[in-house]
Amino acid sequence: MSDSAPADPRRCAADIIDRVLRQRRPLDEVLAVYRALAQLDADDLRLTRALASGVLRHLGVIDALIRGALSAGWPDHRPRAVTAMRLGVLQLKFMRVADHAAVDTSVALVPPAQRGLVNAVLRRVARDPDSLEGFDQELVSLPEWLWDALLGVYGEATCRAIARVHLAEPPLDLTIKDGDAACWAAQLPGLALATGTVRVKAAGAVTELPGYDDGAWWVQDEAAALPARLLPVPAGGRVFDLCAAPGGKTAQLAARGLRVTAYDQSKARLTRLRANLKRLGLKAEIRQGDAGEIQPSTLPDAILLDAPCSSTGTIRRHPDVPWLKQPADIAALIDTQDRLLDHAATILPPGAVLLYCTCSLLPAEGEDRIAALLARRLELAIDPIDPTELADLTAALRADGTVRLLPHHRAEQGGIDGFYIARLRRRSDG
Repeated sequence: MSDSAPADPRRCAADIIDRVLRQRRPLDEVLAVYRALAQLDADDLRLTRALASGVLRHLGVIDALIRGALSAGWPDHRPRAVTAMRLGVLQLKFMRVADHAAVDTSVALVPPAQRGLVNAVLRRVARDPDSLEGFDQELVSLPEWLWDALLGVYGEATCRAIARVHLAEPPLDLTIKDGDAACWAAQLPGLALATGTVRVKAAGAVTELPGYDDGAWWVQDEAAALPARLLPVPAGGRVFDLCAAPGGKTAQLAARGLRVTAYDQSKARLTRLRANLKRLGLKAEIRQGDAGEIQPSTLPDAILLDAPCSSTGTIRRHPDVPWLKQPADIAALIDTQDRLLDHAATILPPGAVLLYCTCSLLPAEGEDRIAALLARRLELAIDPIDPTELADLTAALRADGTVRLLPHHRAEQGGIDGFYIARLRRRSDG
C-alpha cells in the first residue's frame, strides 16, 4: 500500500510491520512518518497501532504457530504472505477476532497467487483452539541470543518474570511538572506511585487527557524518571543533560529550577525536545552536537548521561526492540558508552556528580561499563544511592550503591522499564 492509497487499518498495520522487520526501522520512527495514518479516524488508528504492536509483542509465538501449520518451509520468498499470516494469527489467538473475519481480512492483504497459502495456514491455526498451550510463550518471547544473555545473568525464574511483563500491554506513566502526583492521580484518574509518577490505565489519546494542553505533565516511564530524581543538585545549579532528546529528563531538571544545558546529536530529536519544553512552559539551553566532543566554557555542577544503548529494558513499551537488535550492535554501543563516559569525566569538576544510566538489561552496558570506568579513572568513585531515595523500589538497589531496575519489580502494577543507574562523584582532590 502506498501512503496515498485509501487507508485500511489492517493494510496499514501490514505496511508498518514490513517496514519495521524488513527495513529494520524502529516502530516509533515508522509511525511518525507513515502518512496514511492521517487518513484514519481515532478508532481505526487505535486498531492499526494495536495490530502492529501486537504482532511485534507476540512475534515469537506467532511465528512458532505459523511454522507448525506450514506444509513446507518458511516462505521467505513471499514476505507479504508472512506478514498477513502474522496478522491473522494475532487476531485469532490474542485478539479473539472471529475466525472467518481474521482469516478473510488477512487473505485480502496478499496478491491472488498467495491467498491459498495464507488461507490454508490460518485455517489450520484456527482449527486448534488450544494451540497456544503447546508453546512456551515466555521462552520464545525473545530472540534466542537475547534470552540466553539474560538467562546467564539473572537465571530462569527472573527471565520468565521479565517475559511475563513484556507480554502484557503497559500502562501509561506520567511525570507531573509541579510534583503533585496525588492531585493529578485523582483528576486523570490514575495511581500515584511512591516515586512520584502517576500511572494511568486505558488512557486513550494522550492529547485528550486533562492537563495535556496546559503542560501539567509529560509521558515518561517511572524508571526513566528516576535518574533525574537521584541527581543531588540544589535549585539554581547548572546541569549538563547529555544525549538529552526527547527531553523527559531535561524537563524534570528544568522544573526543579536548575539551569540545564541539553545536548543531543540529532537535529530532529532536538526539534521534538524544543516542542516538548514549549508545551510544558519550561526552559533549557539546547545545543546540537556530539556529547563526546563538547568543550564547554562553563563547567557544570553535575552531568546526567543517559547513554545510547540497546534499549532492551524498554521492550514492554517498544516490542520491536528485540527483533531489531543483534549481538554486534551491543559491541558498537559499548564503544560509544565508554567514549561518552570518559569525556564526561574530563569536564566534571572536582566534587561534582556524574549520573550514568542506560535503559538496558545487559550488564555489559551498565555494571560492566562503570567497573571499567572506575578502573581507568581513579579520580571517580561511586556516590552510593540511599534506599530512602528509591521509595518502594529498594529491591533494585545493589550492594555497591548503584541501581538495577528490572521490568518485574513492579509487576503487580504493570511493570517498569529496565534501567541501570550509577551515581559517581569526582574526588575533591582528583
